[in-house]
Amino acid sequence: QIRGVALQFRDEEPGALVDREGGQKRREGIMAQLLNRLRAEERIAGVEFWHSPERCGWLMKQGEYIKTWRRRWFILKQGKIFWFKTEEVGPSSIPRGVVDISRCLSIKGAEDVINRAHAFELSTHSETMFFIADSDKVTASNAGTAVAGSRTDPSSLSLDRQEKEEWISSVGRAIVRQSKSVVDDYGSY
Repeated sequence: QIRGVALQFRDEEPGALVDREGGQKRREGIMAQLLNRLRAEERIAGVEFWHSPERCGWLMKQGEYIKTWRRRWFILKQGKIFWFKTEEVGPSSIPRGVVDISRCLSIKGAEDVINRAHAFELSTHSETMFFIADSDKVTASNAGTAVAGSRTDPSSLSLDRQEKEEWISSVGRAIVRQSKSVVDDYGSY
């Protein structure tokens, strides 16, 4: 049960014991996803992430359980980083995940750590997340060329480098703002 709602999987009868190989792990994975979704909904309360973000854009993010790289749309707003499957985000959108900046300790380049160009890492007390800048920006200088935006196009690689630096800078400023507000709150006691 989650919040008083009984969950039943399609392939089992009520009260059935899990006896199929892999069934338990699949169910545990589904339960973990549901709990993560509920926690994310609690963390987004009051943040209009779909309106006037501080920063937004495509990044590659490594999966939490299955360590594959997935392209996600990221939004930084009000001390939180949200990510979605698509850039079409509105009031009814549910983030795939949320990071509270107040939990973050540092953000820095990580090309040498994961051997990927334009990589950076975000560290909290409990985990380190890795991201790769993935710019989809089209500039006036590359808009007319057939290969503009491709991974081999030098202007695209430069945009990815710039995108990485801008994310590090934006999130770094947000971390400093959050830490200052904590210090200010502590000093008022």
